Order: sequence, then C-alpha cells, then structure tokens
Amino acid sequence: MEEKSLGRILVIDDNEDILFSSKMLLRKYATEVVMEKNPKKIPFLMSNEEFDTILLDMNFSQDITSGQEGFYWLKEILKYDPSAVVIMITAFGDVEMAVRALKEGATDFVLKPWQNEKLLATLAAASKLRHSLKEVGHLKEVNKTLSAELSTAAPVITGQSLPMRQLFSLIDKVARTDADILLLGENGTGKEVIARTIHQRSTRADKVFVTVDMGAITESLFESELFGHKKGAFTDAKDDRVGRIEAANGGTLFLDEIGNLSPSLQAKLLTVLQRREVIRVGTNKAIPVNVRLICATNMPLRDMVQRHEFRQDLLYRINTVELNLPPLRDRSDDLPLFAEHFLGTYARKYKQPHKSLSVAALQKLQRYSWPGNVRELQHALERASILSDNRELQPDDFFFLPDEEPKVIKETLPAPALQNAQSLDDMERDAVQRAMQKHDGNISKAAKELGLSRGALYRRLEKYAL
Repeated sequence: MEEKSLGRILVIDDNEDILFSSKMLLRKYATEVVMEKNPKKIPFLMSNEEFDTILLDMNFSQDITSGQEGFYWLKEILKYDPSAVVIMITAFGDVEMAVRALKEGATDFVLKPWQNEKLLATLAAASKLRHSLKEVGHLKEVNKTLSAELSTAAPVITGQSLPMRQLFSLIDKVARTDADILLLGENGTGKEVIARTIHQRSTRADKVFVTVDMGAITESLFESELFGHKKGAFTDAKDDRVGRIEAANGGTLFLDEIGNLSPSLQAKLLTVLQRREVIRVGTNKAIPVNVRLICATNMPLRDMVQRHEFRQDLLYRINTVELNLPPLRDRSDDLPLFAEHFLGTYARKYKQPHKSLSVAALQKLQRYSWPGNVRELQHALERASILSDNRELQPDDFFFLPDEEPKVIKETLPAPALQNAQSLDDMERDAVQRAMQKHDGNISKAAKELGLSRGALYRRLEKYAL
C-alpha cells in the first residue's frame, strides 16, 4: 500500500489502547488520523470536518455488549453525511450483528483484535469507495447545473423568420426519434445549440449529452479519447479510462467538425458506428453502446466525397436526417430576438441596466452581412453593452462594424475629401493621445477635457488602438 493513500481517518473508541495502536498503525498510510474517545463529540466533528473513512466502535461503557450505542451513532453519522464510509469494530461481533450493521448503512465490519493486514485492506477498499461516492455526487451536481443551463439556452434559437420556422418544424419531427442527424451550416450558426435542443426534446433528455470536437483530437489520441483505454495500454495510460462514446451510452453523442477527420480515422469511426460497440485500447473486449448520434460540420461533405476526402459510406451512416442551418444574413428578421436575449444576458452578467437597440442601431445591424453569424452578433452586442453609456444603443455604439457599403463610398468620394477625412482622424487620434498622456491614463479626467463621456472615450481608444 502506498503511503498517505487512505486520506483522513476518524477512529472512535472508548479504549485508549485501541486508539493508540490504531494511530501507530495508520499514521504511515493516512494523511491524518483523528482519535476520539467520547462518541458524544461526533456531531461536532461531523459538522466541522470531513473524513474519508470512520472506524466506529460498536460498544461503549454504557452498553457493553449489545452494540446498540454503535447503531445509534452510525445513524447520527449518516445524518450528517449520507455518503460517509463507516467501518464498525467490536470484540463481541457475530454474523447477525454484522448483517444488521451493513443493512443500517455501515460499509464493513471488523472484529477486535484485528489483523493489521486485513484492517489495512479493508480501509483501502473503503477509501476507494469514498472517492467514488464523492465523484458520483460531484457529477450529479454538475449534471444539475448543466441541465439548468441547457433549459435556459433554448431562447437563443428562437426565430420567427421563414427559414427558422421550417427548421423548427423539422426538429419537432425528428427529435423524438433515434434517427442519426447531420447538421450543416456556416461557423457560428448555432449547430451545437441545435444539437442540444434536439437532445432536450428527445426521449433521451434525462440522459447524458456528450460533445466531441473532432477537429481538436490528434491522430494519436483519437482511439483513446473516443474508445477509451486500459491501464498500461501505452506510456501515459496510468489508469483505466472510459471513452467519450462509452460515456454517452444511453444518451446523445455530438460529433462536431466531423469533416476534419482523416480517412484512416473515418474508417475507425465507421466500424464503431456500424457495430454499435467499442473496444478500449489495450483490450479485446467489445463493449456495446447505445447512443443517439448527431454530427455537425461547415464543410461540403458531398464535394469531399467526390474528391475522395470523405468516405461515402460514413456520410450515409451519419445523415439519416440532414438539417441545414441558415446563416444570420438570411434571417435578419430574427435579429431583434437575438439582441433582446443577449443584451439581457449581459445585463445580468455585468450587473448593469438592461439595454436595448434603437431603431437606427437595429437597421445598421440588419444591413450588415454577419460573416461570423450568431457568434459574431453575440460578441458585437457584448462589446457594445460594455462600452456604451447609453441605455438605448445607437449606431455609433457599433463603430467597430464595417460601414454598409465601404467600397462604393470610397469610389464616389473625390480624393480631397478622403484626404480630409483621414486628416480629421489623425487630429482626433492626436487629441485623444495627448489628453491620455497629460492625465497619466486617467479616463475620467481625459474624457472631461475632451468633452466626451467615458464610454465615448473608450470607443475612440479602441478605434485608434491606444
């Protein structure tokens, strides 16, 4: 057994010899051994400290042989920590008492005098159990948090435009089936959000949703990440590991950027999808998996098939149903809904008043082509909400967006006008720079001298990269 592998141990016994001998034995293997003679101090200890394992005597001075005190204090410990790992100890144990202790929540049962090797083995197993219980508890909490976040994410895909109404109609039809789905669309159109929405509306909604970014996995780690591995399978395999596909068993597996897979990795993935089973690296055992598959890409998979860059059989396997996500420029009618959602989100995030778009600002945003789609809009609104002092955002609050038709303006303006415009920018830049230097970077003082609001000065500092 490795030193200090048993964590913190609490020993409760009214026999001082037992306390002393247990501490002498365990101090080499535990990070800390806490000894307590009086069981009435258990509530205080459990309220203020956390223990990996508790060794609890069955019999104290008031009740020498029946074990009733031990059962009472076992219940008290479990009230404070339902996942507590408690090992009962007694010199008067029998099978009936051992069975009752286990039924009432004890993890194990040892007799005094104990054999050192057996006690250490029992504590080692108890320590692993405690670690597993804590992990399960943590995962449950994480899952609750993720479920709450996912339930609030739905408004992001709300839309009233014709392309979105058509998309919602398709989602309603396919969500409650187990059909494999391929999501196609430009970057930033919300493919992962749509995938999560499909999962939430499916019969697997109470199961796990596992995301894998296929573009971020290297060739060497592909099998380990997706299929898992056995301890010692390769140099860095220090523990057994469950792969992403196995982890998604019973739920939904979302493979993002699937068009980035190399031909050799495509073949390995196809084999797993056809057989619906995985084999961990370093083993020969096939593990059945039952997953709902959703894939996404912004790449032209059919063109890639023609160029022999993507397997045709894999394409057939992953696109039982194909959904195309429209770019934001084709659904500008939805922009006010997105703006309302994101501005509300940033008001809460930055603890500022809720801001809205003026008619002119909305018109400017609707005229812009949004090559980055919803993701770019989201960043633009966050930036404007931070920098602007206005409760109602104006077109100038989105100064970082290109003008509507910059090429036409430059071609129609005479050369002197362009030169004057440039010189005015230079003058404004010099004035801002001088004010900032004069006041040693104090935004408030520099803004006051220039006759600007703090937000307006921030925008000019960003504009001129000062």
